Amino acid sequence: MGMEKEKNLHRLQCSYASLDESFEISKESYRGQQYSHIYYARLNLMRSLLYSLVSNWKPFSPVCPVLELEEGKECVIIGTLYKHMKLKPRVLDEYSKEKSTIPLVKPHNFIHSDDYLILEDEKGRVKLGGNFISPSVYATGVVVALHGKESGAGDFLVLDVLEAGLPPQIDRPLKSREDKYVVFLSGLSIGRSNSNPLQFQLLIDHITGHLGDEMEQSIASQIVHVIIAGNSVEIPPGLLNGQNLASKDLSRIAEPIKELDIMLNQIAAGLPLDIMPGPNDPSNFALPQQPLHRCLFPGSSAYNTFRSCTNPHCFELDNVRFLGTAGQNVDDLDKYSEAKDKLEFMERTLRWRHLAPTAPNTLGCYPYTDKDPFLIDICPHVYFVGNQNKYETRIIKGSEGQLVRLICVPKFNETGVAVVLNLKDLECHALSFGTQLSS
Repeated sequence: MGMEKEKNLHRLQCSYASLDESFEISKESYRGQQYSHIYYARLNLMRSLLYSLVSNWKPFSPVCPVLELEEGKECVIIGTLYKHMKLKPRVLDEYSKEKSTIPLVKPHNFIHSDDYLILEDEKGRVKLGGNFISPSVYATGVVVALHGKESGAGDFLVLDVLEAGLPPQIDRPLKSREDKYVVFLSGLSIGRSNSNPLQFQLLIDHITGHLGDEMEQSIASQIVHVIIAGNSVEIPPGLLNGQNLASKDLSRIAEPIKELDIMLNQIAAGLPLDIMPGPNDPSNFALPQQPLHRCLFPGSSAYNTFRSCTNPHCFELDNVRFLGTAGQNVDDLDKYSEAKDKLEFMERTLRWRHLAPTAPNTLGCYPYTDKDPFLIDICPHVYFVGNQNKYETRIIKGSEGQLVRLICVPKFNETGVAVVLNLKDLECHALSFGTQLSS
């Protein structure tokens, strides 16, 4: 019955362009370099950008290096913020025999009222004072321009802050007449003890047009792309302990990946699919995570609709630009700074023009020498992060007319929720699949 329905489904198409090149590590080589290089690259690129904005922002204040500050003289300094945090975990504490002052109950968030900010450039650093700049908003690694003056105590009294702001945006294509939908999924967690395969199968049947009446099938035919944003499988944690595995344990590790391949096979047979790695997937730990190897997906990878991508992932569909991560960047910001919701963290990363400012300080990343791939040069039209606790979305606007749709994609295994975006107008809604029977 389902196959007959599929025959009548004339699926819409859309153009696709991958923009992941800057996240591919294959061209890099590791020669024992230190992480300082990535900070130098970030500061140099961001400083030239902030220089160009300072002349309009504070035209009468000179820009000076940290070491040339004079007491009482107003000026602008540009550098990288470092947040000194009392509660931040330190590796050495784990080896210390002395009694630690760190509380036994680990807080969700390491913020403390005594935290303070320092600004540093290549040659010097200065502690920031005053109430204008709040330590709870910023995190280590953000590059800003500060207007103020050195106080008698040797601090820099901040009077104003300039962030880079949203990057320039390519014009969105003129509205097309037809609806075209993109489906976002994350946190499938196949292999977890509470995993619900029926829930995922319902979703697959819905988007491939095997489920529902003619009305629902006509909507399914307008789905042009599926994005899976990380944490697709969960390997039983007790198995990966660094020891050689028995053959029965090897098959337990392979089982979730085989099951995922069978499920993805059904999607790739009908429509294009991008899969990104997440922290639990069999990929490298440090950002940018490299594509999951095609040999993990012998069934799905036979289709040219199947694409294994990097995390972060950048691409265009019908000239609408997408940028997204599996969630590590905002989850890490949530540990070291505060915001009213995850969307606010996302908005900050765009205004700071940096996807993952806390890398490499508290978020693992590759030690680049001459670039920082997480800088955002062009503003996306759609910015998504996966593996969040709930679905949230809003549109933000930039000072030059930029419009960005922010999307928090929830963990599907826990919520049964996928997110659907209309390419025509960037409207967004949740698609919910429940399999619980009411008693």
